[in-house]
Amino acid sequence: MKQILVPTDFSEPAENALKVAAQIAKKNNSEIIILHILELPSQMNDAVLGGASIPETMLFIKKANEMLDEVSSRPYLDGIWITEIVKIDKPIHGISQVSKEHNADLIVMGSHGSSGIEELLLGSNTEKMVRNSEIPVLVIKKDIANFNTSNIIFASDFSDETRKPFEKFINLAKFFEAKIHLVTICTPNSFKTTHAAEKAMNKFISEFNPGNYQTHIYNDTNIEKGIINFSNSINADIIGMCTHGRTGFAHFFNGSISEGLVNHAIKPVLTFKI
Repeated sequence: MKQILVPTDFSEPAENALKVAAQIAKKNNSEIIILHILELPSQMNDAVLGGASIPETMLFIKKANEMLDEVSSRPYLDGIWITEIVKIDKPIHGISQVSKEHNADLIVMGSHGSSGIEELLLGSNTEKMVRNSEIPVLVIKKDIANFNTSNIIFASDFSDETRKPFEKFINLAKFFEAKIHLVTICTPNSFKTTHAAEKAMNKFISEFNPGNYQTHIYNDTNIEKGIINFSNSINADIIGMCTHGRTGFAHFFNGSISEGLVNHAIKPVLTFKI
């Protein structure tokens, strides 16, 4: 893992994400790219794109660079190669573009989490990034002084469409030197017998070389609660999930378990787009 991208809005959750990224980078001699997106009012943005010189815009950029310099001087970043980027763009497009330009291997983002009507109407940039990112996204909710990666969950239905993202998951699990816990959640609305669930998981895993792993079947009232409760029961360090990247009506009606976990789980959530 050579490049880790950390978008920041200079908030406490963003700082928590950067601290985790620093721990990962130090163990693996990785570069950290700290990115701040300036989302200017549309009239300013149009003028900037048109080549006009706007004093307010230059002041915003200057202040953002000063704040990035301050962030980069944090003691926990000592010894890490840091690249600072200020970009004028919409957050999701800007983050995606920078991740491609710099061949980022992982995006680490902080999240406030949300619930109720705020979650339904607004959605966070982190949630949108989880839905759209082509590379893995690690979401951090709290300050983690010692980021442990001994036990990582991969919660799935183990369908054919999860094979490709699972390959990426295995690579990260081996990178983290983690034990993989494959879990299928059985609910009243998605019931599987133990025999059927075990057969599906064993068939799925037989096509890979996952290293140290264990399979589990967990029953709960719904899938999201099941994943959270199971992760607590084994004291997992990271919850791994696939996301479909649904948008519009499909997303409204079907929802996204991974996005729900980003909002509600306290543990770090690692997502892979199908």
